Amino acid sequence: MPIDLQRFNNFKDAELRSLEVISPTHIKLTIALQDKARAFDWITLKLDFINVTDARLIEQNKLIYVDMSEGANILHVERKFAFGIGVCYNMSNIKNSTFYIISKDLKYREEQF
Repeated sequence: MPIDLQRFNNFKDAELRSLEVISPTHIKLTIALQDKARAFDWITLKLDFINVTDARLIEQNKLIYVDMSEGANILHVERKFAFGIGVCYNMSNIKNSTFYIISKDLKYREEQF
């Protein structure tokens, strides 16, 4: 099931909470954001990128400084999932982002704030 970006307002004003590099091909990202389906209550969204093929990451201690005012985007192109910070409508924009992850598989889980 794909992530409903409109439900999460394209991650606008979200907060990157944690980045965990399990291995070079497995990365977990935790984001706090508002959920339109819950009257804009804050929730935690855990993204699990599996079979990572490319990434530009930042250090864990700098996540709080990432400007999420323009949000982020997740694309599904050529059987790959691409996550990028900012206005990213194609793979080129994603790869120009200050922070991006491209993987063959993506799982996500919603949790309480």
